[in-house]
Amino acid sequence: MLNKINISIVIIVYFFLILTAKAYENKILFKVDNHIITSIDIFEEIEYLKMINKNFENLEKEKIFEISKNSIIREKIKIIELSKYFEKIEVDDQYLEFLIKNLINQLNLNNEDELKIYIKKNGIKYETIKKKLQIELLWNQLIFNKHSKDVKIDKEKIRNEINLNKFQEEFFISEILFTLEENQKLENKYNKIKKDIELNGFNNSALIHSISSSAKNGGRVGWIKLNSLNKKLKKEVINTKIGSITNAILVPGGFLIIKIEDKRKTEIKINLDEEVETISKEVANKQLNQFSNIYFNRVKKEVEINEF
Repeated sequence: MLNKINISIVIIVYFFLILTAKAYENKILFKVDNHIITSIDIFEEIEYLKMINKNFENLEKEKIFEISKNSIIREKIKIIELSKYFEKIEVDDQYLEFLIKNLINQLNLNNEDELKIYIKKNGIKYETIKKKLQIELLWNQLIFNKHSKDVKIDKEKIRNEINLNKFQEEFFISEILFTLEENQKLENKYNKIKKDIELNGFNNSALIHSISSSAKNGGRVGWIKLNSLNKKLKKEVINTKIGSITNAILVPGGFLIIKIEDKRKTEIKINLDEEVETISKEVANKQLNQFSNIYFNRVKKEVEINEF
């Protein structure tokens, strides 16, 4: 398994990466099974994370390196697992176009040409971005294929809850999903994350601590309907003020901390059947994300990671 890197070494390595990457000198730093990770790979990952999350570059340099390293190792692990089920890491153009449009909107750009220019300015190849999107889409497809039958949705219960309320509550949330190391106490890990949140802000702390795919976006999840949450999550969210965080909540795959960014209440003036389907999809996505984290953690244990 990968050894922890001394902070002073990390700083030296970080500056080494910047210099060597710009000089196009490629050095092997890590190996994930038979997949190598080079200095340029890390450099590109740093620029990619800066591109999709403006808070990223405000972190300390050693944390930037550590997060980027973990991010690209995670990607390599997914590639290794996907190669067992797919001949090529490719998706149909129509699906890729949908993901590209989402990225354009996320970056507040107008079209694909602007995206290409923006990516080039950040020192990243457009093909690299496309590959990352394809990996995530295929990973989600793999999880769906394996676990869609395990998703449990009580549509009748959702329908009854909607009928009981003329108004529906929605919460804008961010999240940090974390696990415990061997012999680590939950209280100690929670307090460490909480302290980091106070020092660095929730978004940066999500980049540091969260194992969820939302970590790259600073833990940002967006607006969710209260009815899409299970009883335990619903209770925590309701009892947490705007701007505050929940306790650590036990969920499949780890422990979850939620920050309530905002909330709103809207009158229900919609088609009941359509609303049931919308909430059902949110419930399904949450469960599939949990299955994804569990599956990834299991796969990671089977992969050998070495540092050079």
